[in-house]
Amino acid sequence: MPPEQQEITKRKAEIASELRALFEANLKIADWDIPEADDQKMATLLVEVMQEALDELKADVAQGKYATY
Repeated sequence: MPPEQQEITKRKAEIASELRALFEANLKIADWDIPEADDQKMATLLVEVMQEALDELKADVAQGKYATY
């Protein structure tokens, strides 16, 4: 297994945990800002925003932006 894959395999759970923490923190902030908001709708909107950001990051990677990071 290439070293890059080994590193990601070791850190996969940590990365997923950090992503979930980011999502939950933003959901909590949204609940503070709009207590009467529909939490399910807010969660769906947050996932959409996060997915959009991931798609932009994926495009940057594909364009070689991080080739020499």
